[in-house]
This record gives sequence, C-alpha cells and structure tokens, in this order.
Amino acid sequence: MNWEDEGFLISKTKFRENANIINVFTSKFGKMSGIVYGGNSRKVRNFLQISNKIFVIYNSKNDNKFGYYKTELITPIAPKYFSDKKRTSALLSISSILNILLPESQPHKNIYESLCNFINNLNSENWFLFYVFWELNIIKELGFGLNLEQFKNKISSDNYLTQIEIDGDFYQIPNFLINKEIPKNINAKLIGKSLGFLRILMMNKFFIPNNLIFPKSRIIFENYFN
Repeated sequence: MNWEDEGFLISKTKFRENANIINVFTSKFGKMSGIVYGGNSRKVRNFLQISNKIFVIYNSKNDNKFGYYKTELITPIAPKYFSDKKRTSALLSISSILNILLPESQPHKNIYESLCNFINNLNSENWFLFYVFWELNIIKELGFGLNLEQFKNKISSDNYLTQIEIDGDFYQIPNFLINKEIPKNINAKLIGKSLGFLRILMMNKFFIPNNLIFPKSRIIFENYFN
C-alpha cells in the first residue's frame, strides 16, 4: 500500500531510539498511523510538532503490516502560537479529540475542512467561537445528529441560557448555540458554558459508551474560560 497526501499531525509517540509513531489526519485517507524513521533527529523533530500541516508519503509492504512515512513540512502552525497558551491549548485539544475519536483509514472530508476553517480563523479576535462551532460540527459528523434549532421555542428572553433535554439528559446551553448566531456580547463565562455543554455531550455520546478517556488537553482548554 503506497500513497501520498497532506494532513495535520495529531499525535506523536517515541518508537525506539530514533523513530516516532505518528498519526496524521489526512485530507483523502482520514487518520493514518505510521513510523517516521529519524523522527528524533534535529531536522525532523523541529517540524514534527502537533497540529503542523505536513506532506506525507506512506509505504507499506501490505495492508496488514505497519507502514512508514516520509514527511515534509507544509505549514508550521504550532510554532506560531508557542507564546499563546490559549491558542496552543486549543490546537492540542483538537488534535487529541481527533486522535481518540476518529476511526483509522476512514475519510472525513467535512471534519477536515472544518479543521482547516478553524486554523484559518485562529488569528481572528473571536477565534474561540470557531472552536466551539468546530466541536459542534465534529459531534454531528461522527454520527450524533444534533439539531439544536428545535429548541428555539424554549429560549427565554431574560436569560442567556436555556435548559434542553437530549435523550433523557438535561443540559444548560447558551442561546447563541440554538440560534446559530454570533452573540453580541462575548465573554469568558459564555464560552465556558458552551465548552462545558459540549464536553458533557461528547462524554455521554462518545467517550463513556466506548470506555474512552476524555483528553486532559481539552479540560485544560476549557479551564481557561472558567
């Protein structure tokens, strides 16, 4: 099996003395694992940073054997935000969620495009709203048909939160998620409430039923808004 594609580095694990096993979320093939020989050398280590966009050439003798990558840097995303803890935390959170929830070797074009959209807006003033909508999108794309617009008749005009029921579980969510509108007044509390709702929803629908550990990086990111 041989192919080449571009994608985002979503995990990296040391393998032997001078190699790494990496997971890359590619545009055509979805999440793919492989070995990078020489991955701990100074040249390669510098661009094998989580969330960087890389070009990969994958080679494997057959579909049942672990293959290996040749890699090149396309866009150094992670280094741009080394001095920005919130944005770095967001990138680590997204990478962890993708690494845990995406099945191997299954294309997810819409999720890939939404990730590109988030990264393209990471320098905007309200970038954290793009993060919130990214999580809403991945919940939908992974099979849970979340239709928040059905709760519009429950919105209270004197409160920015609305209580809704989804499959027997109750959630307090910000109204702008139901209206799918950018709120006029954005603050940390509003984002924190949004992230709290999405965390509990993901745990109830994906992590707990499949005995998966919720990523610490996602908890750290949410804590910046509490």
